[in-house]
Amino acid sequence: MPSIEDLIAQMQTKAGDLKRLGYRIRFDLTDTNESILVDGTAGAATITEGSSGDEADTVLMLTAANMEKLVAGKLNPMLAFATGKLKVEGSKGVAMKLASLLDED
Repeated sequence: MPSIEDLIAQMQTKAGDLKRLGYRIRFDLTDTNESILVDGTAGAATITEGSSGDEADTVLMLTAANMEKLVAGKLNPMLAFATGKLKVEGSKGVAMKLASLLDED
């Protein structure tokens, strides 16, 4: 299972794309009870360890292993959502925008 530091480092490689996000998204890792906060509201994306109490426009809930696959492009976000591997709380539109940014190469 990847550590939260590894996941944040992997997300950092996408920071250039995520700066266009315009929202705050929190990833809640259901198996480790840890959170990652992506803040794309200031024209640059900051990706930090967060907590379940951090304010966010959308919260995505998934396991650390599925998060690693999602960031690596090995897990389709729509398929993950449809099969229950990814749960979305808040704006589904923001989640869709994130998915399209993560898919960009």
